[in-house]
Amino acid sequence: MKLATWNVNSVRQRLDLVLDWLKREQPDVLMMQEIKCETDQFPKAAFEDAGYGCAVVGQKSYNGVATLVRGDFSVTTDRLPGFSDPAARYVEVNTQGVVLGNLYLPNGNSGGEQGYATKLEFLSALTGRARLLLAEETDFALAGDYNICPAPIDCAPGALGPEDALVRPQSRAAYRRLLWLGLTDALRALHLTGAAYTFWDYQARAWERDCGLRIDHMLLSPRLAERLQTAEPDRNERAMPRPSDHVPFIVTLKDSAKLSA
Repeated sequence: MKLATWNVNSVRQRLDLVLDWLKREQPDVLMMQEIKCETDQFPKAAFEDAGYGCAVVGQKSYNGVATLVRGDFSVTTDRLPGFSDPAARYVEVNTQGVVLGNLYLPNGNSGGEQGYATKLEFLSALTGRARLLLAEETDFALAGDYNICPAPIDCAPGALGPEDALVRPQSRAAYRRLLWLGLTDALRALHLTGAAYTFWDYQARAWERDCGLRIDHMLLSPRLAERLQTAEPDRNERAMPRPSDHVPFIVTLKDSAKLSA
């Protein structure tokens, strides 16, 4: 099973890039964030022609999430239970016996302390969702743009100040609380050290200087973590013409049947 998450930074503006990437990589699931369009404006037909069903929660000009699935799936929820903000930031599907939560976590740097409180509220609600899924013994992954650098190694030197919401101690502590439930950070399970950035700002030649951040993550429930094979950011996409400032993060899992054989 091949899963990917990608903040595409406007799906209509980068439709050709996304379709080309899907054709090359052939993931079973692509979870996209910041689609930046209302649900009825999402280019559903183009993705269906490419072989993917679509679960979309859109919003005009901002936010928005969409999950593309090859094969049968059902939508389990189109909002994050326990999160009061109406912004389009979460959609969850069930496919091949796995629940996949596609999330776009608030950045937390705008709106003052209330904006940061909204970020922490989302994290608290996400922790509650993970706790419930674990209690139900569900196999699941929570993937997307977390807008958190979990550790200093995940932020290039000088890329962010110490008060930035992506590196504030409260943000990192909330991320650790998710892991302490028994979840696995797919990237760090296979690559304990070294930079593995998923985002480079458009400003200050960040890409050329490799001044990046690791803020796109996939957290796996215990049985799903046992199936983990590979986890890599697709850096090549950042060098494409008119790219997103994020790149796809790809995770592959063994077949559950092969695991039990």
